[in-house]
Amino acid sequence: MNAPKIQTAIPQRRYQFGEYTGVVLGEIESGDGVKYQYILALVREGEDRPSFYVTAEKNPRSRAQEGSHRLRVITQGLDEEVGCSNAWVELDAFCAEAFTVVAKVLGLSDEQPVAIA
Repeated sequence: MNAPKIQTAIPQRRYQFGEYTGVVLGEIESGDGVKYQYILALVREGEDRPSFYVTAEKNPRSRAQEGSHRLRVITQGLDEEVGCSNAWVELDAFCAEAFTVVAKVLGLSDEQPVAIA
């Protein structure tokens, strides 16, 4: 899996989503040259490392007409851009779309993300 190379990040929110715990990270410094706006990292119960990521990444200027940011899904055997939008610069919009994607990919359509204090 080509996981994000996170050097530093600030946790923004935590969620329980089915058998996964999710942390949304912001203010990210990475060692892979990608300009991340946010990263949702999901850890399955009983595991100690994330196995699923949804990222909001700054689009290069050549793709700015598609939207300021692109959404990407990264997990074992899957590294795919889902779409582009100006909306994913906002935390609420990113979280909503990220969990919609997670539900589709992991088959968790009956689950709702629950914020953890």
